[in-house]
Amino acid sequence: MKTPLLLIYTTCVILLSGCAASKSSFSPAKKYSPEKLQKDYLLYRNILETHHPSLYWYTSKDSMDMYFDRGWQMLKDSMNEASFRKVLSYVTSKVNCGHTSVRSSKAASKFVDTSVRFIKIFPLSMKLWDDTMAVASNLIRRDSILKRGTVITKINGKTNKEIIDTLFNHLSTDGYNKTHKYQTLSNRGSFGSLYTSLFGLSEKYTVDYIDSTGKTNTVVIPVFNSANDTAGRSTAIRPTSTLPQPTKRERMLARLANTRLLQMDTANRTGIMTLSTFGKGYKLKKFFRHSFRQLKKWDIGHLIIDVRSNGGGTVTNSTYITRRLADHRFKIGDSIYAIRKGSPYNKYIQNYGWSKLFMTFFTRKKKDGRHHFGYFERHYFKPKKKNHFDGKVYIVTGGNSFSATTLFASALMQQENVTVVGEETGGGAYGNSAWLIPDATLPETGVRFRLPLFRLVIDKNIPKNGRGVEPEVESKPTLENVKKGNDFKVEKVMEMIKADKARKN
Repeated sequence: MKTPLLLIYTTCVILLSGCAASKSSFSPAKKYSPEKLQKDYLLYRNILETHHPSLYWYTSKDSMDMYFDRGWQMLKDSMNEASFRKVLSYVTSKVNCGHTSVRSSKAASKFVDTSVRFIKIFPLSMKLWDDTMAVASNLIRRDSILKRGTVITKINGKTNKEIIDTLFNHLSTDGYNKTHKYQTLSNRGSFGSLYTSLFGLSEKYTVDYIDSTGKTNTVVIPVFNSANDTAGRSTAIRPTSTLPQPTKRERMLARLANTRLLQMDTANRTGIMTLSTFGKGYKLKKFFRHSFRQLKKWDIGHLIIDVRSNGGGTVTNSTYITRRLADHRFKIGDSIYAIRKGSPYNKYIQNYGWSKLFMTFFTRKKKDGRHHFGYFERHYFKPKKKNHFDGKVYIVTGGNSFSATTLFASALMQQENVTVVGEETGGGAYGNSAWLIPDATLPETGVRFRLPLFRLVIDKNIPKNGRGVEPEVESKPTLENVKKGNDFKVEKVMEMIKADKARKN
């Protein structure tokens, strides 16, 4: 007989796989009548109100109703898909659930993937924190003014606070977490993409910045047009070498190395494990087994685990590594439940029949009327004895640390030999809404939104304050670090390791 975890894993693979094909043609300029938009919007609201397990977790029903009504009032005129998505993303962000977000239609996604190579885009990538906005990179290579680390105070007459506040209103996050929103906008290309979506594309941008003397100056920069950029010209992209292309295996190994990697300084008995995902398809269990074998073989005493870019994945993977580090038994969460099993909207929700089947076999309706996933509510996981790591552990976190990564950090941070360093996680410390997350598709526009079906309370005894897992040792960006491109969080950990070794000597 199959174990519950294997059945869960197999079922989730089916549940989260894609389904219907997209339409073959799409025009970004196509507009939908107010009647069609309103029809889709009403369905969007009804599905959330019927199925979302945490719709009123951080936003009261009265407030959420107000936001729903405000979105409805925006649908007076015809809109194209992009404009409709703005309305939906504004309302969705008020749910304060990082797993609930709006996606383009399949037709729009396919159009972007197959559209012309040469496009115009906002030229700057930004690093944002604590209302500071600095240049991270500039696509205009001849620009000698807006270099990395230059503080931006205005763009096209709007202050950085006005811009950030507007962008925040369209980003989903767990609870009241700002770190995740700052980090999302700091991810390469994200700021420019959302800025263009909300404020439109300009041929030129008037940028106010602080120069090296501390004075505010203004410069006008053009939109980045890849057709005019040397690197984007057809003559520049022709092959200039007959070097052999990497094999399929080499490409696979490179992909794996980019998502999970162990580096060891055996002389100093220090290891750095980088984990960019807990997702399927990266042979993580094999990687963990091999890594902890090597850590034991080389008598590594200090282990840095970098999960700053880890957006989560499967609980089985995050639990597997946790068992290699934990000195106590632990649970995934205190409660995991869905609010209903059947659905009047099943035809709009991706593979909802499988979701219902999952709930039928793995959940039980209790007196509170909710369908509880009892296995994980009751089950405690014990530490693995073989190749268990007992040295000092430093978990490096940031705004991109999300979902299953939060479970990982939460389970270990109270241990005496574990220290969480960096910034608050993007994922909520108290809990989140996730587990099964099908897409719901609106029939008139084809716009999709992610719909988590289960609420997970990780630890009912901690405050439900809408914050992530907060580091024990905070390490936040500084302007100097951004200018130099320093990995300041890992540098902070290395200082701690050096101090720890000095104390022992």
